[in-house]
Amino acid sequence: MGYLLLVLATIAWSFVGVLVKTASTMVDSSIITFSRFFFGVVFLGIFLLIKDGRVQLRSGLKWIWIGAVGKSVNYIFENIAITIGYSYGNILVQPIQTVTLLLASAYLFKEKVTLRGWFAASLCMIGVIVIGWNGVSLHTLMQGSGLTTLLFTLAGIGAAVHVLSQRSLARTMDSGNMNFSVFLWSTMLVSLPIPFQSQGFSGTVSVWAWAALILLGVITGLSFFWFAEAMRRVSFVVVAIVGNCSVLFSIVWSYLFYHEPITWYVLGGTLVFIAGFLIMNFPIRRRSVDKAAATATA
Repeated sequence: MGYLLLVLATIAWSFVGVLVKTASTMVDSSIITFSRFFFGVVFLGIFLLIKDGRVQLRSGLKWIWIGAVGKSVNYIFENIAITIGYSYGNILVQPIQTVTLLLASAYLFKEKVTLRGWFAASLCMIGVIVIGWNGVSLHTLMQGSGLTTLLFTLAGIGAAVHVLSQRSLARTMDSGNMNFSVFLWSTMLVSLPIPFQSQGFSGTVSVWAWAALILLGVITGLSFFWFAEAMRRVSFVVVAIVGNCSVLFSIVWSYLFYHEPITWYVLGGTLVFIAGFLIMNFPIRRRSVDKAAATATA
């Protein structure tokens, strides 16, 4: 069962870019962000009611709000970047998240980071730089692709803040109710600017776009639970390997569904930061930050 949950989470995360791109043909990024949280809360709430018979909403813990802000930042910038760029671009979020967590552990929590950890982080950043550059000229980079890399970088930092909040909240809350609380307050936060900046339904209304919005909600609501349950039942090495395969699937889906150009720079950069993930997570003795750094986000 653990392997099935791990595969479900991995495949679900790999489809995020394609689903956001599909939804963007009907609504703008603000509505996509709101829908990811809104439908996620709905599906997670239903699941918890069926599983436990109740839902516990918490608001009095500071890490709930820190997590809500971090996840909101993650989705806001990720959705904008995917809308204006390539659907596979969100593969940059994971290495940025990993490096941010490593820096937070070293400078905020004063945890010792090994030379292996810094080397792995360097590989992650090299991979991000290679993918962000993608062999284009400086002029082209400044005009467009550089902007999407910056947006994905901000999204990765937000994702790291969310992971840090999960690590803190996990001491007192189960993963289901923790994510329900964080996602509900995130829904409230991202809904605030919609009346002032959103264009709403900016494209053609279609069944596929609606399906994409709903599936994004399913992924937001349930994939974190699947992954948390998988980590309890499957060895961490397997989790690290299979979980990181989502970035490879993302590239495949972007080519199959949208025929987006996959250059050798993208493939090479991806392999470099995956190598960084594996180097960071394969040692027998792993620090807690290593586990957090390997946690992917949808």
